[in-house]
Amino acid sequence: MKIVITGALGHIGSRLIRVLPNMFPAAEITLLDNLMTQRYCSIFNLPTNGNYRFEEADILTADLATIFSGAEVVIHLAALTDAAGSFEKRGEVEQINFVGTEGVARACIHAGCAMFFPSTTSVYGSQKNVVDETCSQDELKPQSPYAESKLKAERMLAKLGETDDLRFVTCRFGTIIGTSIGMRFHTAINKFCWQAVMGKPITVWQTALHQYRPYLDLSDAVSAIKFIIKNRLYDKKIYNVVTTNATVNDIVETIKTVIPSVSITHIDTKIMNQLSYHVRNDRFKDLGFEFQGDMVKGIKDTIQLLNGVQHDKQAN
Repeated sequence: MKIVITGALGHIGSRLIRVLPNMFPAAEITLLDNLMTQRYCSIFNLPTNGNYRFEEADILTADLATIFSGAEVVIHLAALTDAAGSFEKRGEVEQINFVGTEGVARACIHAGCAMFFPSTTSVYGSQKNVVDETCSQDELKPQSPYAESKLKAERMLAKLGETDDLRFVTCRFGTIIGTSIGMRFHTAINKFCWQAVMGKPITVWQTALHQYRPYLDLSDAVSAIKFIIKNRLYDKKIYNVVTTNATVNDIVETIKTVIPSVSITHIDTKIMNQLSYHVRNDRFKDLGFEFQGDMVKGIKDTIQLLNGVQHDKQAN
């Protein structure tokens, strides 16, 4: 089996590539990354039982059909993911997240391989208290260029599934919780943990403290990808992959159990999805997938990684 991962050195990819050899022994694992974020550390000390090949290449310019040749699946993680920062680089976000994804999809069609596409629960915006995959296209109102690019890519993949028989699956991931060697700190929980460890106030959007948002433990994200590959779940459907729905206050209170002195500062944001909403994951669970992640443990592990804080393991 050959598995290709684009954006292989990022937050999700750097954890995934370390567990794939145990998930799929003897698999040929091709790591594709343009090193734009200089995460060289993500390929340090890879497991010795992994059959890895690294390609320093950009999805916008690489000969993807050749790279994908012989692959069973392409796990397409390459993307610009900073929602708040995407307002200042709309063009770049469009190029990488949409044009790049279309190039990956067409190369998959050419190579005859399946495609895993991680979208985002941010496509739901703030339409209802509880949302799921049955929302109509008119009900989806993404609130950032990042989310817009992901939704546009979803629609493009659906069309290619119809016209060119692209085999794919789309998973709308919640905001990632949990540590990896290639992790970044622009997403909510990671940013809050960084601010708290640095002795800075946690910056919270105005009115957002008690509003619910969906989160995904990184271990669940990796397990979901394994589940999809193992079951060849390329059914052209969309699945919400979410460990839990929690409020900012839930996150802050968990951080306080480790760093009691943490404080909050309210800020404005260009992202206007200010209503509380839950994202349901029943469709994916109904396939037999079991979510086992733990938001509290993920937060504490992140803090411990940053400053070596010791805490009572029984508190987990």
